[in-house]
Amino acid sequence: MINKCFLFYKMKLSKRLKSIVEMVQVHSKVADIGTDHGYIPVYLYSNGISDYIIASDVKLASINKAIDEIERHKLSENIIVRLGDGLSVVKPYEVDTAIIAGMGGILIADILEKDKNIASTIKRFILQPMTSSDHLRRYIYENGYSIIDEDLVFEKGKFFEIITVEHGIETVDDEIFFEIGKKLFEKSHPLLKDYIRYKIGKLNKIVDEVSKSNNSVSLKEDILHKIKKYEVLLYESEMPDNSRND
Repeated sequence: MINKCFLFYKMKLSKRLKSIVEMVQVHSKVADIGTDHGYIPVYLYSNGISDYIIASDVKLASINKAIDEIERHKLSENIIVRLGDGLSVVKPYEVDTAIIAGMGGILIADILEKDKNIASTIKRFILQPMTSSDHLRRYIYENGYSIIDEDLVFEKGKFFEIITVEHGIETVDDEIFFEIGKKLFEKSHPLLKDYIRYKIGKLNKIVDEVSKSNNSVSLKEDILHKIKKYEVLLYESEMPDNSRND
């Protein structure tokens, strides 16, 4: 039972963390993998979203920071803290939601792959890759997961992608959606066009660097091809019905 005196506690989260907690269903049993300071577990419990939460991290220093945060809010008896690697800290069927945020997309995919036996017992994953989101999405689509929602946050000069995943079969008809989440396109996310322009800008800079070397013609062609795909996506995102079927 959640201690009622904490239900209306207001904790200011960053935009990135706020987007993550908004993906958590009320009354879920949650594991925050790579909890760092423990802000998400404290917020989830204090706001009545979850009363069974595991805060874990592979680094002892991060665990100590999480413990300090949890103790500061007098929640030591309410939040479970575990030191360990990835999903290995969770027992089968112990939680129904796992948050894996603030690390590279390749590492997140490796965590899901390493402990498949645990991952298979968890209903929902809320993933927030700092890099290599294309690698992560490819892994998701090729390993029996389905992306059910995505969000995009711009904070401190950076874009952050939040990907909510459940078990299921899903395919994409264009590999460009490994790069930019299809759900962002379907829901006409307000930051989508800015994000596509940002991606195009980054690729144009790479083209300029590659052009100076004069020894990577095929690489330049590949990048220019991707830019064209982004430009098509940008054009379609500006259409009234966001339809790719016309």
